[in-house]
Amino acid sequence: MSDRAVLHVRGRVLAGPEDVRDELWVVGGRVSYDRPAGARDVTTVEGWALPGLVDAHCHVGLGAHGPVDADVAEKQALTDREAGTLLIRDAGSPSDTRWVDDREDLPKIIRAGRHIARTRRYIRGYAHEVEPADLVAYVAREARRGDGWVKLVGDWIDRDLGDLAACWPREAAEAAIAEAHRLGARVTAHCFAEDSLRDLVESGIDCVEHATGLTEDLVPLFAERGVAIVPTLVNIATFPDLAAGGEQKYPAWSAHMRRLHARRYDTVRAAYDAGVPVFVGTDAGGSLPHGLVAAEVGELVTAGLPALDALAAATWSARAWLGRPGLDEGAPADLVVYDTDPREDVRVLAAPRRIVLNGTVVG
Repeated sequence: MSDRAVLHVRGRVLAGPEDVRDELWVVGGRVSYDRPAGARDVTTVEGWALPGLVDAHCHVGLGAHGPVDADVAEKQALTDREAGTLLIRDAGSPSDTRWVDDREDLPKIIRAGRHIARTRRYIRGYAHEVEPADLVAYVAREARRGDGWVKLVGDWIDRDLGDLAACWPREAAEAAIAEAHRLGARVTAHCFAEDSLRDLVESGIDCVEHATGLTEDLVPLFAERGVAIVPTLVNIATFPDLAAGGEQKYPAWSAHMRRLHARRYDTVRAAYDAGVPVFVGTDAGGSLPHGLVAAEVGELVTAGLPALDALAAATWSARAWLGRPGLDEGAPADLVVYDTDPREDVRVLAAPRRIVLNGTVVG
């Protein structure tokens, strides 16, 4: 047996939505449901245990003006960890954060490489900015650099139109998505508006970020193709302020952003009701602070998702979607312990009692 101290988690262990166990043990940093023989130096933690929370849209290493120094990225990751987020899908970052993988005290990161945007059609300093003829080459580059994901910017404001507009011709999107899939990567896209969605879904995209432009006619297409959405409702809450800031210069865009914001909860609920997979993501980094995972779960409940399904979108279902284990026998012991049952009231997620990462109590 490893000489690492043994941790005993006792109370209610939520290994799945309905899979509730009385206890688990952490031996050598891994989960076991068998009491280790001759265990000594045992630390006991009591409460309601969940797999480490998942933020499926987060940006470690990204600041308001682009890449940040490693010490800032470390603080971002630690803030997420203290909120109970122990698995991050980094949905685009210009920073090299591979050094995080060597730190057992920081959340695990699944990277999508750097955003790929159309020239002058995204936030300066964030993305590779390319034209359609170069899209396939850049997708191949980021597919090789990432951890099985590539991130496109599917739409953004077109200053000539004064409103949101699709960034990529359909044939360019089809070729790029096919190349990512050939290289074993899934593709997601930032999309606020309506008009890029059909082309991207019919081109084989795997996920859409924000998805505020989902309409009644598009929801069945997403469900049929199994395209997931990560609504980032804590980010969509900023739309009215963004619209106010652009009112004079881009009134059509401002009005559009307000409409998208006004129907945000109905959009998410319609997608959920149709069977579209919905996952938790905060869009932390850039302009939003880190550590908002509990708030985003609460927003999904406000949108009409049952509490258990909103919780699953940040735990069991999210980990399965990303191909990472939960509280499975032999899995890395990444878990969060709460005072009360989070299935009954997701607000408890904002107050972790204990945080265990790689078998060590870190918070």
